[in-house]
Amino acid sequence: MSAIVWIAAGSLAAWLWLLLCQGFFWRTDIRLPARTDPDDWPSVCVVVPARDEAAVLPESLPSLLGQDYPGRAEIFLVDDGSSDGTGELARELASRHGGLPLTVDSPGEPPAGWTGKLWAVRHGIGLARARGPEYLLLTDADIAHTPDSLRELVAAARTGGFDAVSLMARLRVESLWERLVVPAFVYFFAQLYPFRRIGKRSARTAAAAGGCVLLRADAAERARIPDAIRQAVIDDVALARAVKGGGGHIWLGLAERVDSVRPYPRLHDLWRMVSRSAYAQLRHNPLLLLGTVLGLALVYLVPPVALFTGLAVGSTATAVLGGLAWLVMTGTYAPMLRYYGQPLWLAPLLPFTAFLYLLMTVDSAVQHYRGRGAAWKGRTYARPDAVVGDGS
Repeated sequence: MSAIVWIAAGSLAAWLWLLLCQGFFWRTDIRLPARTDPDDWPSVCVVVPARDEAAVLPESLPSLLGQDYPGRAEIFLVDDGSSDGTGELARELASRHGGLPLTVDSPGEPPAGWTGKLWAVRHGIGLARARGPEYLLLTDADIAHTPDSLRELVAAARTGGFDAVSLMARLRVESLWERLVVPAFVYFFAQLYPFRRIGKRSARTAAAAGGCVLLRADAAERARIPDAIRQAVIDDVALARAVKGGGGHIWLGLAERVDSVRPYPRLHDLWRMVSRSAYAQLRHNPLLLLGTVLGLALVYLVPPVALFTGLAVGSTATAVLGGLAWLVMTGTYAPMLRYYGQPLWLAPLLPFTAFLYLLMTVDSAVQHYRGRGAAWKGRTYARPDAVVGDGS
């Protein structure tokens, strides 16, 4: 057998393993688990770190203010040095819409050793703890919630005995690039952190989606959140690892009531979103980068290359192996496209999207070695130790 046949066979074997042995990551039926309303609704404080979010607050903040929650709930929006009037706009929206009580405060510039977002979260949690809540809802400023979102999150946490319940917010998919890149982003995340394993106490896999995390206040204190992860750029995975590592029971699934309203209309916008933390996910390790590039090539790029090469040179084995691997890949991606309401003809284009992600990952490493590092809202974190990554 020629080398290309062996490579195509390896790609197909990889896809069969992913299909059957990687926690059925491709299934999209992991939604909020069975739940019943508690007899007494616990108090909740909502913490929203916000830096230059005036463009999205009119869509997101009213949805939090309008939560139909039977218990006591309060919102703390932490204006992290915004230059676009985020804090003033938040107060104006609260005055206009009413609803849950809103406190807007600012923590000042983060000290050395803290990412700006987590410093803002720390300040918000500090304000919230004065109210003695049973739960904290950590949610981003670009996340919109349906009126029953908080109610359903709390019911799921209470019923299942979870210390953290997190939902992967449904990202916006309107532009052409969003349609190509966004569903794949969630698909790749689920491949790295299969949701079914996250919810098992016996499994080491831990991850959360930072846009929506309901966290027991005592679990946060035991895990020293956010102090224990103060340098984390990938803070959601770091938070989940800290909670689960401390004996907490966590759960992550796909959202039905939580949506991101942040637009990513251009490829540049999506590229920046991915590349800012891609190399951090690899712990700034060149060997992990090399392995990731080779792995992406073998799993996503080899199938179409093998198919067309086999057809071109008349190698039936190469074409069949490549075609079967591409077929399995396409089939596993289809459920995520359906979840996002996208046409299934996008599924065979996954190799192209994976190639973009490969380039984004390499670019993330290049930016790191140029001293630019990861960035969040105008701040750059270039130090290699300023990251907590892998949650497996």
